[in-house]
Amino acid sequence: MYKLIARDGNAKRAEFQTVHGTIQTPVFMNVGTAAAIKGAVATTDLKEIGTQVELSNTYHLHVRPGDKIVKQMGGLHKFMNWDRPILTDSGGFQVFSLAGLRKIKEEGVTFRSHIDGHKIFMGPEESMQIQSNLASTIAMAFDECPSSVAERSYVEDSVARTTRWLARCKTEMARLNSLEDTINKNQLLFGINQGAIFDDIRIDHAKAISEMNLDGYAVGGLAVGESHEEMYHILDVTVPHLPLEKPTYLMGVGTPANILEAVDRGVDFFDCVYPSRNGRHGHVYTNQGKRNLFNAKYELDQRPIEEGCQCPACRNYSRGYIRHLLKAKEMLGMRLCVLHNLYFYNTMMSEIRQAIEEGRYKEYKKQKLEGFLENDKK
Repeated sequence: MYKLIARDGNAKRAEFQTVHGTIQTPVFMNVGTAAAIKGAVATTDLKEIGTQVELSNTYHLHVRPGDKIVKQMGGLHKFMNWDRPILTDSGGFQVFSLAGLRKIKEEGVTFRSHIDGHKIFMGPEESMQIQSNLASTIAMAFDECPSSVAERSYVEDSVARTTRWLARCKTEMARLNSLEDTINKNQLLFGINQGAIFDDIRIDHAKAISEMNLDGYAVGGLAVGESHEEMYHILDVTVPHLPLEKPTYLMGVGTPANILEAVDRGVDFFDCVYPSRNGRHGHVYTNQGKRNLFNAKYELDQRPIEEGCQCPACRNYSRGYIRHLLKAKEMLGMRLCVLHNLYFYNTMMSEIRQAIEEGRYKEYKKQKLEGFLENDKK
């Protein structure tokens, strides 16, 4: 299922076979929380810009339109017209982000919908059932994401419970995959490593979940307030204790620089809202750093966002025109910036894969990071 093609230092280049197609890693998954990429980007656009995997959110789709409705519509792939892999996160992160609205117990978590305030209960079994209804390619185990500044005793208890929840997820997924009316009977399960910024808790948890022989492993609970140095350190100590012959996924990360550093530490799956969120605010990624297209200096600029870029925005429109659209609050401006940013990320991942195969990843990373520091000189 997961085939290692090349290694360059700790960087891994692999192929991950799924029922919805083979994923070339390292890969950046384009985030479509509610079964759509924010910024008016269609699944047909995603194909054009080289997207391999789309990521949707279990909690959000459970709240609206409802996972049972998605199942009646034939599953998420059919519902959103996307025939490539989809990863659904488990709803566990909402347990962290909706801290004021939740109550955690051994059975699971009770929290209130951010839409209408109604009570929702989600535990490992419920999360697996929702994800099975969505029929995603990869389902994430239900976990708690403790704050990076939480007390050690709290983190220890939380991680122990996450391990118990993982065993329940595995049992429930096996049951669901065997049912007659399950849409995707080959749904895969990834477990999540937690432990805040405590090295020993992270390592012990990585060892414990590695023994459960899952389809892949994620490192969660990072990029939630700790420094980049702390994040890289946690990856340095944790990733070596996760199975080399399985995919490793760093959840919710990050900037292009974060991705380059994490690939160097053996991570091969990524997702982040930055490209679409920043794009909607006129912030675009280039090989010379980020540009803010609202800046007055672009008013008469006839060049594309980045010269040489082959994305739909750069092939057809100028910085000056896109700036005008953004200032006029025309949705097309947001759409073009989001398309450019996602294309930039997807293209960077393709370059990363090639650099690892050719044994020149360190050199590629150095050159890329130096370029980002040029920061808008052009």
